[in-house]
Amino acid sequence: MVQVNDSYLRLKAGYLFPEIARRVKAFTEAHPEAAVIRLGIGDVTEPLPAACREAMQQAIEAMGTREGFHGYGPEQGYLWLREAIARHDFHARGCEVSAEEIFVSDGSKCDSSNILDILGAGNRIAVTDPVYPVYVDSNVMAGRTGDADAGGRYGGLTYLPITAANGFVAPLPEQPVDLIYLCFPNNPTGAVATREQLKQWIDYALANDALILFDAAYEAFISDPELPHSIYEIEGARRCAIEFRSFSKNAGFTGTRCAFTVVPRELTGTTASGEPVELWGLWNRRQSTKFNGVSYIVQRGAEAVYSPEGQEQVRALIRFYMENAAIIRRELEAAGLQVFGGQQAPYVWIRTPDGLDSWGFFDHLLGQAHVVGTPGSGFGAAGEGYFRLSAFNSRANVEEAMRRIRAL
Repeated sequence: MVQVNDSYLRLKAGYLFPEIARRVKAFTEAHPEAAVIRLGIGDVTEPLPAACREAMQQAIEAMGTREGFHGYGPEQGYLWLREAIARHDFHARGCEVSAEEIFVSDGSKCDSSNILDILGAGNRIAVTDPVYPVYVDSNVMAGRTGDADAGGRYGGLTYLPITAANGFVAPLPEQPVDLIYLCFPNNPTGAVATREQLKQWIDYALANDALILFDAAYEAFISDPELPHSIYEIEGARRCAIEFRSFSKNAGFTGTRCAFTVVPRELTGTTASGEPVELWGLWNRRQSTKFNGVSYIVQRGAEAVYSPEGQEQVRALIRFYMENAAIIRRELEAAGLQVFGGQQAPYVWIRTPDGLDSWGFFDHLLGQAHVVGTPGSGFGAAGEGYFRLSAFNSRANVEEAMRRIRAL
């Protein structure tokens, strides 16, 4: 009989967001009259920018001609998109990133999981707590952890707690680790990292021959000019960091799927026998073997993000969502709740009131206000006692959700 991957059996009962969906479904079936407002998952709600839509429509028309038809494209992404990314997202900020170091994909969630394909099973791994669940669960699935304890922490992982007590600044590991997951602006807490803080991580990684997996999916929401958008703005990062980026949240590509990963040519790892190996070559081989590339039509839409019209339309989207975040912060603080984040990121992180745990507060908001958020404990043990609300929704829904919460 065929054997299964036993590592999947180590996973907790369900991935966080499907569990939320299950509870919401049960509630709406029991209360069909309830008008539920969803501020839980980080899915955008506003239409694709006009520049992107027009570029994709033109690409569709071109695909209907023999001259403009495109079949299989390069697995790494079309060069014209990679060059636009390099020029606008990195060169404009003084970062040394070339087009060949950029790999276009269908999502940073996929890439941050798939990167494990090129990394050895013996790496010591550090994650922040709370953390985006994919970082942990993908390592569990790959057999790189032990079992979870009663608090939900998996054996074999080093957890770095980030809470209000430490200003949501992850402490450096007390023991050497090989692989470090960082996400700034942070999902779920909305916290950001300064240049000085990122430099400490880079110095640690270089001193310990570690690799930083840096998720910058929300960098476009940073408005403070003193804060870095890319880890490559910090000296030394090219020798110790891979960066993940996405068009999902800044340009509304959650449904069309386009992202990219930067793997500098300087990055190396070692074989089991200690010989150095270039990570760029391994990732290039992985993508060429297991990935057929993002569609030509979608990549033309992503390219339009960098047009003058696209840039202005994307900035308008970001302003819209950050105005939502400001409303959520203001109204929750007026309701007497302790609130974090929501100033350089589209997530607002809330301390749960009245001794309620995270899922208790979830059920309270759903049952009494018909508002859906995300329990902090779903992001890790240190997230217990916190709750996340997303600014991704219509203005009318955000204002109505806050009115309901204020009324509780």
